[in-house]
Amino acid sequence: MKIAQQLKEKNIAEYLIYMWQVEDLIRANKCDIDEICRNIISRYPVEEHAGLEEWYGNLTEMMRAEGVKEKGHLQINRNVIQNLTELHAGLLASTKYPFYNAAYFKALPFIVELRQKGGEQEESELDTCFEALYGVLLLRLQKKEISRGTAKAIEAISGFISLLANYYDKEKRGELELE
Repeated sequence: MKIAQQLKEKNIAEYLIYMWQVEDLIRANKCDIDEICRNIISRYPVEEHAGLEEWYGNLTEMMRAEGVKEKGHLQINRNVIQNLTELHAGLLASTKYPFYNAAYFKALPFIVELRQKGGEQEESELDTCFEALYGVLLLRLQKKEISRGTAKAIEAISGFISLLANYYDKEKRGELELE
């Protein structure tokens, strides 16, 4: 809970990936708050248990209500992608951010390739980017090898998403002018 709050303030991209991991942890514990308490919350200091149980409980209920117990993402997380997508469109349309455009066009061939491989033509480009970043995180957690091609793609996508997250932070602080 504290980690999520800190990440949301510090880096929206890291926050989103963290929240996807939390969704998967909830799924791994069968959306059962008792299992979540046993397997996750019990590892934290006792004084944090009540707050964490409430937070995980709320997320679990939201996952049930929104029909994402098996797969998919909570609306709160889809809203983050939507906000980033709107900012992304504004940055691309502006002539003030050539470095952002360059980072996007450097990542674009990898995004197109990933979308073709995944068959998810309906998802946004940013969804594709975050799916790739999250997938590599999972591979690293499993200590699996990442191919040179994947590493190159992730480097471009990561640079692009990092820039977008920085602009998101500037926009939040009122320091970004798109026009």
